[in-house]
Amino acid sequence: MKKLSILVIAALAMLSCGNTYSAKDAVLTDMNDSMNYALGLVNGANLKMYQMQNDSSDEAIAEFIDALVRGYEIEEQPSDAAMIGRNIGNAVKLSEKTGLAENSAWTLNEKIFFQGLVNGIYEDTTIMDVEYARMFFQTQYQLSTLDTITKAGKVVRAKCGKKVNAIRLKNKVDSLNYAFGLVNGGEIKMYILNNDSDNTMVDELIDNLNQALKKNYINPQIVNMGEQIGRSIREQEAQGLIGEASLSTDFELIKQGFVNGLYGVFNQFDAQSAGEYIQNTLNTLKYGNVKEQGEQFLEENKLKDGVQVTESGLQYEVLRMGRGARPTAESRVKVHYHGTLIDGTVFDSSVDRGEPIVFGLNQVIKGWTEGVQLMPVGSKFRFYIPQELGYGAQAAGSIPPYSTLIFEVELLGIEK
Repeated sequence: MKKLSILVIAALAMLSCGNTYSAKDAVLTDMNDSMNYALGLVNGANLKMYQMQNDSSDEAIAEFIDALVRGYEIEEQPSDAAMIGRNIGNAVKLSEKTGLAENSAWTLNEKIFFQGLVNGIYEDTTIMDVEYARMFFQTQYQLSTLDTITKAGKVVRAKCGKKVNAIRLKNKVDSLNYAFGLVNGGEIKMYILNNDSDNTMVDELIDNLNQALKKNYINPQIVNMGEQIGRSIREQEAQGLIGEASLSTDFELIKQGFVNGLYGVFNQFDAQSAGEYIQNTLNTLKYGNVKEQGEQFLEENKLKDGVQVTESGLQYEVLRMGRGARPTAESRVKVHYHGTLIDGTVFDSSVDRGEPIVFGLNQVIKGWTEGVQLMPVGSKFRFYIPQELGYGAQAAGSIPPYSTLIFEVELLGIEK
């Protein structure tokens, strides 16, 4: 019943936003600065594209950034009960505009919904039990797609009480409100309040729910997301930015990146280049020694007898020269090969599998495309492929980013 659980997963309540934020170039003095800014920028741009496409006004952006700041500055994590209470309160506020369970034909009656919620938390089955309520609501929800006549009436607003009550249900919409509340209450009891022996968590949940009802946000889900992201930034400071110990968190740069991304100001990075910069930098920090070792290996290897170097930097040795035709870049070839890293680690081998492979030379890494064209059929070469002619910054199976590759290749034939 994922579609029907929107109240449990909706946004946290926040204070009203009053700040204004402007897009501007950030001062980036080193890689650490650039990483923080790029991280905020790419996430801000994605947030605008996927979550705020219908409203990225100054007010909506300020609402999100305010929540981001609050999430970062709050050191103590709210309890599960408090968070769920705020979630429900904000979801109810949103439902005042969209209808019960986002169905515009169903009037939201907060008094009845909240009573169902409380009764569900306390497992009261006087009116209906949770399973019946679930089936009833699901059935009516499916049927509602065919209902083109019923229109939602005026929302009935109310606070959430704390006592079980056998409330009177006058019509189907009343029953839907009650059933939806009962189902959510039952789930909360099962997953959040199952160890609440003295009802202190129930009181905390309901108190936070009622506090959230007093707030008025443009988009409660976006506010929730802002606070969650802010908290995650705070939490990762001890481990380093994005879990990389050599990078420190600069919240102000991340925040400015978010602002610029939300406003679509890409003077220093655009969203794509920011994402690529983050990935390449993380790869360099984690695998930079792989790149350096490969470069050193190639420098020494090219001085060995029999090793030839092409203009691109590809190195090769002729182990056996064949007499057949040479393939072109568009040819499909049949080969046997044995691939290792410079430390001898085998990452792939058709020889070990005992089965040659057929592929198009325009479908493989650059080092293969170039190198195999040098081979007449019947030849066997050893190739030393620099990382930029291999997989570059990308990992490929057991091959780390920036790896120099060594292949022994035997060209068995040209398929076409």
